[in-house]
Amino acid sequence: MNPIPEGMHTVTPHLICAGAAEAIEFYKNAFGAVELSRMPGPDGKVMHASIRIGDSAIMLNDENPQWGSFGAKHYKGSPVTIHLYVENADAVFERAVRAGAKVTIPLADMFWGDRYGKLEDPFGHQWSIGTHVKDVTPDEMQKAMEQMGS
Repeated sequence: MNPIPEGMHTVTPHLICAGAAEAIEFYKNAFGAVELSRMPGPDGKVMHASIRIGDSAIMLNDENPQWGSFGAKHYKGSPVTIHLYVENADAVFERAVRAGAKVTIPLADMFWGDRYGKLEDPFGHQWSIGTHVKDVTPDEMQKAMEQMGS
């Protein structure tokens, strides 16, 4: 018995969404997610589901106030950002915006060597999208960051 199920990583995000079924559809449209499983509860809400984006699984479920389980919008946002490394940040970013994501940091070439931007999905979760485009030494990164502040 493998203590970590096949296809899973040690750290797996688990998102709570007001409207998990809609969130699954959004993630399919925005990020090319593949639905792996879905377990509806007696009330028809999603008790547990899992999707795969690239090589990573994400678990999700509907809010459940009885369990003290609320999504990001309940808290008026989330301090957590899920980072997605992709081959073409521009294409994924544009696709997510077309699917309904809100731009919070426009996509741009960043001092640490990534093409990077941030989005908020319709369920209040934060996503950053990045493609590594340039290797930067720690010294080059520090100098570029200091120049931004002047």
